[in-house]
Amino acid sequence: MPRHFLSLADHSPEQIRAYLDLARQVKLNPAGFREACRGRTLAMIFQKPSLRTRVSFETGIFQLGGQGIYLGPTDIQLHRGETIADTAKVLSRFVDGIMARVFGHQDILDLAANASVPVINGLSDLLHPCQVLADLQTIEEKLGSLAGRKWTYVGDGNNMAHSILYGGALMGMTVAVAHPRGYAPDPEVVTRARDIAARTGGAVQITEDIAEGVADADAVYTDVWASMGQEAEHKERLARFQGFQVDAAMMARALPSAIFLHCLPAHRGEEVAAEVIDGPQSVVFDQAENRLHAQKAIMIKLMGDRW
Repeated sequence: MPRHFLSLADHSPEQIRAYLDLARQVKLNPAGFREACRGRTLAMIFQKPSLRTRVSFETGIFQLGGQGIYLGPTDIQLHRGETIADTAKVLSRFVDGIMARVFGHQDILDLAANASVPVINGLSDLLHPCQVLADLQTIEEKLGSLAGRKWTYVGDGNNMAHSILYGGALMGMTVAVAHPRGYAPDPEVVTRARDIAARTGGAVQITEDIAEGVADADAVYTDVWASMGQEAEHKERLARFQGFQVDAAMMARALPSAIFLHCLPAHRGEEVAAEVIDGPQSVVFDQAENRLHAQKAIMIKLMGDRW
């Protein structure tokens, strides 16, 4: 098991399965893990705010018997006043693990390279692995299996698309990314995901054809059209993403049993219609809850005594 949790692609399918199995146990029997990280401290670095990431990590480490320390933009200034390397080395003398939610992915890599304690990628501009671990847990809960399922992501080829490509490929799924022209996922990520899928029996499909991407999907996923830091592009993206809203007509192209996922926050009327996200196929709040359980599994594996 890697000593950090930076990217799903750093793991084998068996290691992701171990995380998912532990997350399921934690969810079913939270009392059995109350001392799994007893006396452990998690430093939580936030360059950008988040409801789900902060609350799920802070609650999670507390429920495991440890404590979290929030370090926001006014508490710690990466690149300003102290280098990332020095920050990682200092924190390693104080805490048992570091979770960081950052802009540039290199910041996560630099933290991990210089820390002597585990580093967890709470989000970077390239990847969002904690979210996708929770997504895999949710899909398995709702559909009963992962291998052989088709998981379609609709929208911007962003950090969510990248981690879905990795996570789905690792678990033997067919991952389709349907994106507007000019907003394809990173070619290096796609190549690596295809290499993984070739070993697991999965497949990767990158297309600008929404009908092709969503056809016979077991799970349909979308994200906001303009992420944090892209506010200046919002108007242009609204125009370029027309036709990519996940609405009832789009969901009808998927399997009748298909579920809808969104990492939240959601903009009803933009990337998703209210009739979908608030409808019977939506599992977004179960998905949000599973952030807690999946991340507890990560902290237990990386910071616990017996795991």
